[in-house]
Amino acid sequence: MKPISCGSKKDNDAVYLKKLLKLKDPLELINPISLPYPLAPYVAAKKAKKKVNLKKIRDSYALLSTLHSLLIIEGAGGVLVPIRKDYLVIDLIKELKVPTIIVAKAGLGTQNHTLLTIEALRRRKIKILGIIMNGFTGKELSEETNAEVIERFSGVPIITKLHWQT
Repeated sequence: MKPISCGSKKDNDAVYLKKLLKLKDPLELINPISLPYPLAPYVAAKKAKKKVNLKKIRDSYALLSTLHSLLIIEGAGGVLVPIRKDYLVIDLIKELKVPTIIVAKAGLGTQNHTLLTIEALRRRKIKILGIIMNGFTGKELSEETNAEVIERFSGVPIITKLHWQT
């Protein structure tokens, strides 16, 4: 499930995942909110003069949960990204009562971002299953140590390291 996509309706994560995973569910169920601008959801909705319909997201989640034994929900830019004026991605995670897997970039800057994400999730008592380190290029020295440092300081396991693919 991709509750909210922002940008191209023809070429977005929900379309890609539906095709890749050969999902039979309608795209509107997998991706109940689609906004036309490639911006954070709150800003994209505001620019489109729309309000993100949280009920539509909840209803899609409820139905998909009954249709599938495993449901992976992709976020939108990070846990503290605004969806509505007073509602963040982390609020949706908490409301749906789902555990998280953090997808963190492999390179420089990720220690701070990832540890802040972990802290925000823990403050709201949201279960963290692990971390996926994404986008290894082999070109940055920091890629060699980031996973170890994040795991050591957070206690959250690194599930896997994914190499950059074009």
